[in-house]
Amino acid sequence: MTLDATANPSYARNAASPALTASLAIMVIAAVTLAGAWFFQLVLEILPCPLCLEQRYAYYFAVPFAALLGLAAAKGAPRPLLLAGLAILALAALANASLGAYHAGVEWGFWQGPTDCTGPIGNFGSAGSLLERLDKVKVVRCDEVQWRFLGLSLAGYNVLISLLMAAIAAWGIARTTRRP
Repeated sequence: MTLDATANPSYARNAASPALTASLAIMVIAAVTLAGAWFFQLVLEILPCPLCLEQRYAYYFAVPFAALLGLAAAKGAPRPLLLAGLAILALAALANASLGAYHAGVEWGFWQGPTDCTGPIGNFGSAGSLLERLDKVKVVRCDEVQWRFLGLSLAGYNVLISLLMAAIAAWGIARTTRRP
């Protein structure tokens, strides 16, 4: 009886690759976070404010980038390339954590947030019913929390998730650097 790692040395190399593990973990976390955001928006009808939408950009970036990085790690890409990719993911996650912390501070009233708001824009029909239809548009403000769990808003959870992704990327960097 032989183990896959014994029979196939490249399998052993990739199975224990910290860059592969870190990039795939980040990809999954980012994809699940986006799915959760869309669930809150489309199913629970908790509409995002402008800052919420901006916080999704890091996840939209992380999913395909981490997938590419994982593929590169699986194919035996050079260590400097893997380290640079993990560093980019870490920086994107840290920047997103900062944006989430800013948004949470706006929600708590620590500082003033942006003045723009969002709402659904659709067919307003005839000019006669325009004012009536405008009254039905739900405006989402960045300083009003629509949902909290255990005292944290979605912006607060974004901070925690982003810091987790940055920590996983840092772990991947540290382990990839020490790897023979």
